[in-house]
Amino acid sequence: MKNWKRAITLILALAMALALSIPGFAANADYSDVSPDAWYAGAVDYVTRHELMNGVGNGRFNPGGSTSRAMLVTTLWRMRGEPVVNYLMQFSDVPGGTWYTEAVRWAASERIAEGYNGRFSPDDPVSREQLVAMLWRYAGSPAAEPGQDFTDEGDISDYAAQAVDWARASGVVNGKDGNRFDPQGSATRAEVAAILQNFQALEEMPDPGPAPSTGGKALVVYFSATGSTERVAGYIAEALNAGQFELVPVNPYTSADLNWTEPSSRVNDEHDDESLRDVKLTANTVDNWADYDTVFIGYPIWWGIAAWPVNDFVKNNDFTGKTVIPFCTSSSSGLGQSGELLAEMAGTGDWQAGQRFSSGASREQVAQWVSGLGLG
Repeated sequence: MKNWKRAITLILALAMALALSIPGFAANADYSDVSPDAWYAGAVDYVTRHELMNGVGNGRFNPGGSTSRAMLVTTLWRMRGEPVVNYLMQFSDVPGGTWYTEAVRWAASERIAEGYNGRFSPDDPVSREQLVAMLWRYAGSPAAEPGQDFTDEGDISDYAAQAVDWARASGVVNGKDGNRFDPQGSATRAEVAAILQNFQALEEMPDPGPAPSTGGKALVVYFSATGSTERVAGYIAEALNAGQFELVPVNPYTSADLNWTEPSSRVNDEHDDESLRDVKLTANTVDNWADYDTVFIGYPIWWGIAAWPVNDFVKNNDFTGKTVIPFCTSSSSGLGQSGELLAEMAGTGDWQAGQRFSSGASREQVAQWVSGLGLG
């Protein structure tokens, strides 16, 4: 999966592309067309102070301005190093030799951008659902966590539905008045500024701080509902040449079980009734447990806490003399107190602060974190 840092870079590029024709840059600019009370004022100030977006000249930011489909795919293409691809385009409105031809060819070959009715419509403004879909595909199509539906959910095109779920769950895109997404509306410069600010906050990974060095054996224990935690667990194990132990419920969760939007789904029942959270595992102990000095415990975040299938493992093992490092995967929620609550549940072990990873965390991000732990 393409890493999230690449997604961040692309959004930075998008913001800059909106003002490619404007020379120079004025930091901390006061724009005559951005009211201090506007919903996007903070985002505009953020991107200006961090030199991420320019004004459009004459002291204006043009918050309602849009960007074309051709400009967006060209920005992505340039960020990818302007690759030359051998791909036969079927778009009748993309002639050879234009400034965006090869960018459209590349975007189509990577299925980052698609056309409609045999046309690409390069001069059309990018709609909100098109922008989100392109960013989602560029980010590697990460899985989305449960979130509230927009009131105009039914107006979102099928191709963009999962992308919109991801964008909302991750806090990258917010709704408009009346909890609408406005999927066919143009993505304005104000909205791009807000997306940029949100995505920057999402991308930031806290410093894990120092951890005790150990030359002992490490074990990565994890429960994964949709595959995100399993992938990160694999990256950790790979970086440390560690063993892995998957926590598998006796009664596995189905997609229907995990559908939080259905009031009668299993996860909702378990959330509402704590007595149902005693999820038994096919195995809750590890062979040669005493040989492991460091234990990583991974899980998705459910309603702000560790997914409760890990509880059976934590309750049934003695962590005395072990360094325990929790990690979680989430599109938007942080680690919170999930690690502390598990430490209280265990009652033994030297539990560390832990780390939260995005659902689309890359091998490089995980390896960098692991290297900073000093486990050697």
